[in-house]
Amino acid sequence: MTMDDAEIRDQLQEVETELVRLRESAAEIRREIGERWDAPTDAAEMATVITNAEQQEALIETLEARRERLRQRLGTS
Repeated sequence: MTMDDAEIRDQLQEVETELVRLRESAAEIRREIGERWDAPTDAAEMATVITNAEQQEALIETLEARRERLRQRLGTS
């Protein structure tokens, strides 16, 4: 089953919206890490925060690849 251009555009918009949300969230986590670099924190907690940021950044990369595939499909439709 193939998607029509409208469905692809809808999915593309969803991906774009999610990318904005994830980028803002990842940036906020990175700001938190920067603000707490010299604060007394538990090493395990800091590792968890860093892991969360890295997971969000990996998801951003996945969504960017999906966005590119959707854009290509629009270009070839």
